[in-house]
Amino acid sequence: MKGLRLPHLTGWRPIATILILAGILAAVARFTLGLGATTNLSDEFPWGLWIGFDFLGIGLAASGFTIVAAVHLFHAEEYEPIVRPAILTAFIGYLLVVLVLIIDLGRPDHFWHPLVMWNPHSVMCEISWCLMLYTTVLSLEFAPIILEKFHIHSPIKWIHAVSLPFMIFGVLLSTLHQSSFGSLYLIVPNRLHALWYTPLLPVLFFISCIASGLSMIVLESIIFSRDGRPFLPTRLRANLAKAIALALAVYFVVRIQDLLSRGGFRDMTTLSYYSVAFWGELLIGFVIPFAMLLFERIRVSQTGLYSASLMVVLGFAFNRMNTAITGLEHYPSQTYFPSIIEIFIMLGITACGFCAFSFIAERLPIFRVEESGDPFHHEALSGVQEPLSESPECEDLRPSQADPISRAQLHGG
Repeated sequence: MKGLRLPHLTGWRPIATILILAGILAAVARFTLGLGATTNLSDEFPWGLWIGFDFLGIGLAASGFTIVAAVHLFHAEEYEPIVRPAILTAFIGYLLVVLVLIIDLGRPDHFWHPLVMWNPHSVMCEISWCLMLYTTVLSLEFAPIILEKFHIHSPIKWIHAVSLPFMIFGVLLSTLHQSSFGSLYLIVPNRLHALWYTPLLPVLFFISCIASGLSMIVLESIIFSRDGRPFLPTRLRANLAKAIALALAVYFVVRIQDLLSRGGFRDMTTLSYYSVAFWGELLIGFVIPFAMLLFERIRVSQTGLYSASLMVVLGFAFNRMNTAITGLEHYPSQTYFPSIIEIFIMLGITACGFCAFSFIAERLPIFRVEESGDPFHHEALSGVQEPLSESPECEDLRPSQADPISRAQLHGG
């Protein structure tokens, strides 16, 4: 059958297909049987895995407002190559969070109520409006990439003409609701464990999302590198690593100082289920990657930077899940473990996000290496590089074992 091109099957694609199909079946069960029959949530434990996933998705999408603000508001033009992957990451992340919110609602058919039934005293009302408005702003920021692909240039000029106010608006919106997710837990001071409850939750949520959002961009650029040439210059990624290390340091100082000032030393040092979870997220997500990123050799190494960024993302995930689940198990003395349907829905949505990013990044000019006189670019191309792996698909979550750029730079090449 000449002309018929079979899709290129990789190890990831069958797994993703299974996860997405399982997620669809689980979602059908959730909508037909209801929350009570398909989840392990209860009146004593009304927030579970999906709320944690919302926090995680929004936090990992924080690169959108971080990079856009740096490039277009503070004129850090050297980070321009990161703008498109950052916007795509944020756009997909917010769409997935909206999908999870609809699944998580007891009455999903009422998802539109915040549009007309305002409750200005509710944090959830502010979060809902910020999500809707910022997703709209992200769609406008992402539209020129699609229009450019199909050579439709007139609307691009119109969008660029009004883009600056929308970018400022988007940065404000994202800043608001990144911290608002932390504010949401200020209503449960007697329920959330003291290791995670603090009046500074909005500040901590905001600082940690900057580190995790930038780490996601670094991971994506390494994973999608192909033909031995990084999509983002090595020196640019190293500068991002410095920003990540700075955010981690600020977060660590604020969190430890806050805990000690509130008498949390005993909770930190007493061996318990909660202290183990606390130290796990702090060491994996903040202390160890911060120590790694202090070294230039790690910052310019694909393997080292990949490992440090992955640890930041994992630690961020632990932090959000600990806040949403572990910390709330304290008050009712009730352990919550999500049902298989909850897990399948989350895995299916996660697989959709990875596949959507991979599909779009392969077909649209998301990662671009400028061929102009960019000194970062020429520095990145100055060494003979070895291909990262055989495919840019999501199965290639392994960085290259060899990192000739890093070696060349470290040895003055």
